[in-house]
Amino acid sequence: MEGLEVTACERCDELVNSRSRIVNGVGPADADLLFVGEAPGANEDEDGEPFVGRSGDVLDEALRDAGLARSDVRITNCVRCRPPDNRDPTAAELANCRGYLEREIELVDPAVIVTMGKVPAEHLLGRSVAVTNEAGDVTEAELGDAPRRVLVCVHPAASLYDPSQRETFERAVAKAADFTDEGDQSRLGDF
Repeated sequence: MEGLEVTACERCDELVNSRSRIVNGVGPADADLLFVGEAPGANEDEDGEPFVGRSGDVLDEALRDAGLARSDVRITNCVRCRPPDNRDPTAAELANCRGYLEREIELVDPAVIVTMGKVPAEHLLGRSVAVTNEAGDVTEAELGDAPRRVLVCVHPAASLYDPSQRETFERAVAKAADFTDEGDQSRLGDF
């Protein structure tokens, strides 16, 4: 779908110099769930796809446990180019990419946006977020020109560094799955 992919961008000198490619979102253009991370890491920059490597494995497993496949959801990032040394994107870099993300949200029109980690949660909600405490909370936020449901989630990598975060992550993904057509169907099948 036109508008979902950024093919050329030179807005952030440091990111242009550190990237090997622009990493666009993947998944259906009409997905019920849109997972939003911070920025591509080294694996993502190399493969050209968000959330590959160990964090991607954790995400894929949580999706499977919730009755979804990676191909059922859309996965993207706030910033589409890899920051050097895996640092957080700057406020200017987030602002430079904001229009691309809002356009993707508008075109996909998801039932819920799942923010994976502090940076995307704060970027989209426009406030300070205590991710661990708020994981699983759904908030309505004005994004672009429309109200959107945003579900706060810890980053999948958090469970790699702190195994106690695994259950928090999985619960948030399971709650997100309740917003999908697939989730509705599986609930109906339980009766």
